[in-house]
Formats: sequence, C-alpha cells, structure tokens
Amino acid sequence: MTPLTIALTGGSGFIGGQIARMLVARGAHVRALSRTQSGLENGILWIKGTLEDEDSLARLVEGASIVIHCAGAVRGRSARSFQIANVQGSRRVAQAACNSGTCERFLLMSSLAARHPELSWYAKSKHDAEQEVLRVAGTMGITIFRPTAVYGPGDRELRPLFTWLLKGLLVRLGARDSHLSFVHVFDLVAAVAHWLGSPITKSAIYEISDGTLGGYSWKGLAKIAADIRAAPVRSLAISTTVLRTIACANFAISYMVRRAPMLTTSKVNELTHPDWTCSNTAITVATGWIPQIKLRRALQEGLF
Repeated sequence: MTPLTIALTGGSGFIGGQIARMLVARGAHVRALSRTQSGLENGILWIKGTLEDEDSLARLVEGASIVIHCAGAVRGRSARSFQIANVQGSRRVAQAACNSGTCERFLLMSSLAARHPELSWYAKSKHDAEQEVLRVAGTMGITIFRPTAVYGPGDRELRPLFTWLLKGLLVRLGARDSHLSFVHVFDLVAAVAHWLGSPITKSAIYEISDGTLGGYSWKGLAKIAADIRAAPVRSLAISTTVLRTIACANFAISYMVRRAPMLTTSKVNELTHPDWTCSNTAITVATGWIPQIKLRRALQEGLF
C-alpha cells in the first residue's frame, strides 16, 4: 500500500510537533512548513516558508492527499495581528490545498474558544478562520477540531498552573463556580490518528476534551491535587479587576521585551468565561476516538 503524503503546518510547535511524530511513526510521507529549516530530517521533509508565502504553501501541499493545519498565533497585541496570522493564514493554506488538485481531506486545528468569538481577539480569529476555510474548501472534506485547553509535555502555558497546584497553591481566575475542561496532547494526537483512519468525508466541527462529565470546577481541581499531595491546597483568587490591571502592565512590558503578549485585556474575557465544558459525543461517534488520559492521571504520573 502506497504511504499517504500528508502536509502539515505548525510541525515545530507543541501540538503540531506531536502530530508530526505520530505521522512519521505511521509511515506517512510528511511535509511540514518551517520558517527556518529545509530538507529531510527525522522522517519529515521540511519546506522553508511562511503562511504569507503562497509559493512555499504550494510546494508544501503538492501531491498531498491530506493537509493538517495547526499553525497559528496564540499571542498578539491587536485584533489585526490575530486576523493576519490565524484568518488570512488559514485561508491561504486551505486555498493552496484546494488549488493542488490532490487534497481530499483538510483538518483545521481550531480551538473551543471559537465557540464564543465575542470574548477575545483570539477567539474571534479562530472562529473567522473556520469560516474562511469552509468558504474556500471546494471539493475538499473539511474537518475542524475544537480542542479545549491542551496540555502535556512541551506545553508552557498550563504547566505553571499544574506545578503550583501540586505544590499546594491553586490560582483561581474568574468566578468560583466556573467550569473548565482540558485535553492531554497525547489524546488530541490520538484523535487525529482516528480521524485519519475514519471514512469522514463531509465537513464537520468536533469539540474535544478529556471526557470528564461537567468538566472541572476550581474546587474539583483543588481536590485532585490535595489527594495526590496528601496535603491541603490553598486557593488564591485573582479578581477580574486585578487580572485586567496585570494584563495592562503585561501589554506595556511586551513592547520592551519585544515579544507579543499572551495576557491582554482581550484575553481576560476568555480566561474568566464561566463555562468551558464540552462533549466528545460527536467525534466518538464519527471516528471511535475515546480519550484515555484524565487530568488526575496526568498529574499523578507527571504527564504535563
């Protein structure tokens, strides 16, 4: 059987890197976009280029029957910066895939934040990116994954939260009765693998979490950590007002360190939203994927 040729963006990132390794292990011919490297390395053919470079995108998807788009921005100083990276970038990748004439299936790695585009610049850009990809799809089957907060080896955003939690301190953002949800990167990659092996051809959007019914409350997170530590966990609540003040300071500092900020006043709305729960029912029915790693196990075994 001839191996699949799969084109991937974001292959050097947290999620995309894990997907790239899975694809190589499955024997696929993998092409991945990179700003800095080119040539064959670790079973991956790196195509040097960016999401703005239509010629490099054409080379990336040439002959590929499947395209997986993971690249995008999670940091930014303005709505425009997110629109450029996430919306325009996604449109160019999807258009290149459509123009190739060989791409049959396209997977967009979006975010559960896209469910609420009114909350933040990032959320709106992910929602708009989904719409753009669907708009230019042509005959390609479009699948959109909306994972909730993704964590695991290589993650730098949630690791501090979990590290402090296991040390006995829970930093709580937003309302006391908020509900969160998470998914381990290994499970997310497994979902991609199941999608590859499924006969899905119609366009669809799938929300993805670790399957914990009702998600996680702040109290529930503290209980998990207290059980693992066999010691109490203290909660430190940060009000929305304080969080916005920190976000303003962080925004100013970002200009001095010349790095796009993660925490902005726009992001605060997203972080303090009271309900980030979701159901895996649709993707399980479509692909048979069932998550295997609950947060308790990940914290117990150090899988973060």
